[in-house]
Amino acid sequence: QVQLVESGGGLVQGGGSLRLACAASGSIFSINYMYWYRQAPGKQREMVAVITNDGRTTYAPSVKGRFTISRDNAENTMYLQMNSLKPEDTATYYCNTPPGIRDNKWGQGTQVIVSS
Repeated sequence: QVQLVESGGGLVQGGGSLRLACAASGSIFSINYMYWYRQAPGKQREMVAVITNDGRTTYAPSVKGRFTISRDNAENTMYLQMNSLKPEDTATYYCNTPPGIRDNKWGQGTQVIVSS
C-alpha cells in the first residue's frame, strides 16, 4: 500500500484559490479510485471528490463547479484545485485510497482556512 502525503493548504480569503497535492510513495498507476476527503472542526469526515484511473470524477454537491480533482500517474500525484473558496470549506483535507479508507488509516492531512 502506497503512503500518501498531502500538501498545499494554507490561509486564504474567501473567493480565493488553493491547489492541494497528494504525493504517493510509489506508483499510483494501478490504483483505480483516489479520493479527497475533508474534516471540519467538530464535524465528521466527508468525501469531497473522487477520480478513477481513466479520469472519471465525482464531486460532493457542496464543491461541484468550484473544485477540480485531477491526477498525474507519471508523477504519482493527485491534485485538488479549489476555486471560489468559502469559509465553510475550512477543514483539514486528506487524500486516500479504498484500502486506507476501509482500514481507517489516514495521513496528517493539510489544513485549509478560508477567512470571510
